[in-house]
Amino acid sequence: MQVRIARVPVAAGLVLVTLTVPFAGAAAADPRPTLAQARAKLAKLNAQADKVVDQYNTATDKQQKAKKKYASLNTEYTKQLKTVDGLRRQLVGMAVTAYQGGELASWPGLLTQQNPGTMLGGLASVSQLTASRSQSLNAFDVANRDLRAKRTAAEKALDEAKATVDEIEDEKKKVEELIKQQTKLLRRLNSYNKGNPDSQGMKYTGSASGNARQVLAFAYAQLGKPYRYGGTGPSGWDCSGLTQASWRAGGVTLPRTTWQQWAWGAKRKVNMNALEPGDLLFSHGLGHVGIYAGGGKMVHAPQTGDVVKITPLSSYGNSRFVGAIRP
Repeated sequence: MQVRIARVPVAAGLVLVTLTVPFAGAAAADPRPTLAQARAKLAKLNAQADKVVDQYNTATDKQQKAKKKYASLNTEYTKQLKTVDGLRRQLVGMAVTAYQGGELASWPGLLTQQNPGTMLGGLASVSQLTASRSQSLNAFDVANRDLRAKRTAAEKALDEAKATVDEIEDEKKKVEELIKQQTKLLRRLNSYNKGNPDSQGMKYTGSASGNARQVLAFAYAQLGKPYRYGGTGPSGWDCSGLTQASWRAGGVTLPRTTWQQWAWGAKRKVNMNALEPGDLLFSHGLGHVGIYAGGGKMVHAPQTGDVVKITPLSSYGNSRFVGAIRP
């Protein structure tokens, strides 16, 4: 007896093949990274973020200084403008008096001049001016030239402030992209700590003395608050924002960024084997800074997804430090 094998339609055969043969794309897809790989990638992202955040802080600090400079120059310009207007009124009053007294026939045309240069030129050509009037004219001339200089300086400062806006936005975009990647990895590692912006921290009971004790008392009061890029408190901090505010509490004004603080302390460097509480510790690459708390520990604001905390230097890795300064 001959067994007949039924023919399978082409479409049905394709479905069968699809169900039994693994999808080529799935086989070629990259495997999900292991926890060790995720941690290694996070470490690289943290190092990148340290540098980019410092660049962002530098741009922000630059803008704030430019805005402050403009505000100061604009205030001076406004004051000088009032001075010039006062001198102008004084000269016009003198002109009216001289004309009414019949002293000068050419004053009427000068009274209608709104341009200071034209007015000055006309007044300077009048030989009948008394000594006091000459002094007033000279004062107006000097004040008017000073006014123009102040106006030019203020306009330049305003342009500088405006120019930093784009710079800040560029750096901000870089930081926010890194933060997205950091947050994603931290959540996968179940290590994301959002912190408490209202944390009261804890009391410092170490051996620091003098203003270093005030510095550490302030820093310890921030424990538990979240790391926040660009953070200068009081609800969140980045590393240099915390060190700046802590030393401000001790009566010392530090620059804003990690790089600036390191440069500021060029003549205040101390050996890593002779650390004292309150010293600032800088990592290689100068992307991070913390405060030595004594007992082989430091207090610092580490990175995204973490909080202000106390960390043993040994666990942080002594090889990662480039040096220390004593403000």
